[in-house]
Amino acid sequence: MPELQFGLRDVTAIVHRSGHLLSVSALVLAMLLWGSSFVAMKYAFAEMEPMIVIFGRMVVGSVCFLPFLRSFSRLKLTRAHILPLVGMGLFEPCLYFLFEAKALELTSASQASMITTMLPLLVAMAAGLLLGELISRKVVVGLVLAAVGAIWLSLGGTSSIHAPHPVLGNFLEFLAMISATGYIILLKKLSSSLPPFFLTAVQSVIGAVFFLLVLLVLRVQVPATLSISGLLAILYLGTFVSVGAYGLYNFGVSRVPANQAAAFINLIPVCTIVLGFILLGERLTGWQMAACLLVFTGVIISQDSRPINKKERI
Repeated sequence: MPELQFGLRDVTAIVHRSGHLLSVSALVLAMLLWGSSFVAMKYAFAEMEPMIVIFGRMVVGSVCFLPFLRSFSRLKLTRAHILPLVGMGLFEPCLYFLFEAKALELTSASQASMITTMLPLLVAMAAGLLLGELISRKVVVGLVLAAVGAIWLSLGGTSSIHAPHPVLGNFLEFLAMISATGYIILLKKLSSSLPPFFLTAVQSVIGAVFFLLVLLVLRVQVPATLSISGLLAILYLGTFVSVGAYGLYNFGVSRVPANQAAAFINLIPVCTIVLGFILLGERLTGWQMAACLLVFTGVIISQDSRPINKKERI
């Protein structure tokens, strides 16, 4: 009997580890897709207004979920779900994209990316206060290392983007991170009773309606013709990023603590530089490669799935 009990514990541990590996794999793939979105956005923004691009990707994303309407209708939605769902969608993509789009007009990409490294720490604090997630010293060390690595990575590159009002731009980027924090917290809460795939669909639909209203209020002119590359960029952003990346990230958040999932955000600048090297012929400096290694180290350290004892808590 002791041998049987030992075997069952082993099987349970293996299943737990494999489930955690699947969640981590989904989060890493989501970061790769988000990193690739910068290349697609570059092509799209060269031909049309940013708000049109964002609206287009939200519409494409929403259309991708039409075949699943019947399965979504079987979900047991209650009145308690409505406000959190609307709040999640308003936080991201709505407010997040509004703040970030304007921020990048006022500050440099390097400075904006340094502000984004605050997101994992903001989420860790919010998850501790609002979700009751326990945070160990090891997780905090990993988050700080990943943030330092991402900042180092940003400082290691060169930027030609004009920054007429960097203080205001950095503040707007910080508001974008506040919005992203609200999104992750509500997502974590909703994922306990609703499937991540449905939550991704809700995001796309709310985003499409919101940015349609933005286009109408601002009276943005839609270009008469679009090139094949511009259309392909919007299709890629709507399917692989708005559906794929958010779906994978939402799945990961539903399976691991919110503070650990947020640590993966620091992989986005790393993925962007790697993809830039592969697709655009950009070269990594020795310092940037060291910074990438530091980010990966920090993310790995932060993935502490062991129960937290009193001595390890902060």
